[in-house]
Amino acid sequence: MRAANDPAGPLKVISLCAGDGRDLLHVLAGHPRRHEVRARLVELDSRNTAAASETTRRACLDQVEVVTGDASLIDQYQDLAPADLVLVCGVFGNITDNDIEHTIGACNQLCKTGGTVIWTRHRAAPDRVPMICEWFGAQGFELQWLSEPDVGYGVGVHRFAGTPQRLRNGTRMFEIVGYDLLRQNEAAQSV
Repeated sequence: MRAANDPAGPLKVISLCAGDGRDLLHVLAGHPRRHEVRARLVELDSRNTAAASETTRRACLDQVEVVTGDASLIDQYQDLAPADLVLVCGVFGNITDNDIEHTIGACNQLCKTGGTVIWTRHRAAPDRVPMICEWFGAQGFELQWLSEPDVGYGVGVHRFAGTPQRLRNGTRMFEIVGYDLLRQNEAAQSV
């Protein structure tokens, strides 16, 4: 999000697999420019979306939309893309490597030129964080910040330097899978 002293103007935010919204809502609630932010948080679990909706109501975040739905469908973001900020937190540790790369490939449809993607991924073996950074780089994103490896988790911030691509309707970016399938996939790719 822009700093309080940056030029005024509307901001668009997209949050995939938003959970209860804690990656955005608690910061936004106290931000001096919160009323300039139009956001869509998409989450499949209705318990989480109920909590996020309650947080938005209490904080009077009237331009934040909480959607109970499949966050992997790019159509969910049709009227907000390309956005200033795209949050992909808690996703990359629950999908296959192929789907991580595919989701990063779709970020150039979701993010505007100069916009930011913030993502997370655990650092457990095999550590996929370096590969994720390479995939973002291949899509025209520049690394702005990356958490240190010794903290045990990966948080990355990438700025999009390319030209946003047209939203390809009907695209499914990823499929959440169980840990057993993730372990098999990681073992097969390590061989």
